[in-house]
Amino acid sequence: MRLATDTVLGAVPLGDGRALFRTWAPHGRSVAVRLPGGETPLAEVGDGVWAGEAEAAPGDDYRLVLDGAHAWPDPHSRWQPEGVRGPSRVLDTGSFEIAAGPGLELDELVLYELHVGTFSRDGTFAGVVPRLRALRELGVTAIELMPVATFPGERGWGYDGLYTFAPHRAYGGPEGLALLVDAAHREGLGVVLDVVYNHIGPGNEALRAFGPYFTDRLGETPWGDAVDYTQRGVREWALQNAELWVRDYRIDGLRLDAVHAVHDDSPTHVLAELADRVRAVSPHALVISEMGAADFRPLTDWGHDAIWLDALHHALHVTLTGERDGYYEPFDGSVAEIAAELARPEGPRIVAAAQNHDQVGNRALGDRLPDAKRRLAAAVVLFSSFTPLLFQGEEYGEQAPFRFFTDHIDPFIADATREGRRHEFRHFAGFDGEVPDPQDVESFELSKLSPREPERLYVDLLRLRRELSGELEVAFDEDRRTLELRRGRAILRADFANETVELRA
Repeated sequence: MRLATDTVLGAVPLGDGRALFRTWAPHGRSVAVRLPGGETPLAEVGDGVWAGEAEAAPGDDYRLVLDGAHAWPDPHSRWQPEGVRGPSRVLDTGSFEIAAGPGLELDELVLYELHVGTFSRDGTFAGVVPRLRALRELGVTAIELMPVATFPGERGWGYDGLYTFAPHRAYGGPEGLALLVDAAHREGLGVVLDVVYNHIGPGNEALRAFGPYFTDRLGETPWGDAVDYTQRGVREWALQNAELWVRDYRIDGLRLDAVHAVHDDSPTHVLAELADRVRAVSPHALVISEMGAADFRPLTDWGHDAIWLDALHHALHVTLTGERDGYYEPFDGSVAEIAAELARPEGPRIVAAAQNHDQVGNRALGDRLPDAKRRLAAAVVLFSSFTPLLFQGEEYGEQAPFRFFTDHIDPFIADATREGRRHEFRHFAGFDGEVPDPQDVESFELSKLSPREPERLYVDLLRLRRELSGELEVAFDEDRRTLELRRGRAILRADFANETVELRA
């Protein structure tokens, strides 16, 4: 399903001092583009789309004026240099010079998830570049960036993005992202980008002014009303966003956040169409979906390459810690449960982790596993047949927490976020302390990394992983609390009673 115009929404430079503006605004009775030289009315061209040309060049700021009254940023803005309440800026993404990617194969994929704001002291795209070579030498084949779309304030995890086509200004904006992707490709690393289509962040009054982006017909998501993908313009908002990343920024893969909360009862699910559209632009780009439960629709119905599945993490965590709060409650802490998870037949089509942003950051204090438990969990994940994901700093035992932090500019939303965080952990048996204030800048600053050399275990396991052959064989002894994994000549023995790992290859 496409709009009748079958064209790109947003501001597109034409190269002659003019630009073409298109927006989906079925709520508007009139739409105009406001530029430094004045306002130019747009014409309605069908399906709720308004379009027109105006004198504008890359670097010019603009707003879209609805009904001659309210001036808003463009929902498809490519650049928000002054944040979510500032003007949009015309951007020529065709001017980016980005080297070709290395090509990613699931059988060889090793992901490294990072948060741009805390990965370096600078907290920018440029701050990631100096460590790319060390990650490649460790055995990582692609970095996975947590969401970089423009969100309220300066700091946050990125999942409350409002201007999803515009890389966040605090990280270095569009040029910064292009430079990072280019540097990663030249280092032989792919880049996977975390994108969010299950909700739109708070403070989305601008989008609501343009059209019916939301619906209560399909129920609520954990973050509010569902995004209404029966609306053709809303559908294009997501699909064209996915196309932008793989086309204009040469991103090698997309990780779709919490797809179980993407509601669509259309004949073709929007996320199936997304996979088709992405591959039409970039045939080798990966589409990876996060699923909250063992729901394999992304693989069986939507044509995706892999899914994030936390079941192995949860089984390992409960066995190592005894925690049973929240989503750990269904797990029994047995070694048999870990063995059952490892036996799943999907192999590399499952992305598994001993740590990721959710499983660290969604803890009350953002604390990580103690070293012995961390090494044991990581060894099982890295030896498995699944696609492994490392979380920033895991490979050397980072001691800094990864806290939940925000910088909401609306005081009401800021207070609601604080209270929601407190309420979340009120009944957790394993936690009775004070939950850190996510709005406090200290929650962000304490989460910054202090890099060191990687531990030998990670180096050895990632090197061995490239050499492993044969099916994974799993054996366990519940009484001794041991797990033995075998792949070809290599054997990994994990002792959960003594929290030790023995590797023979």
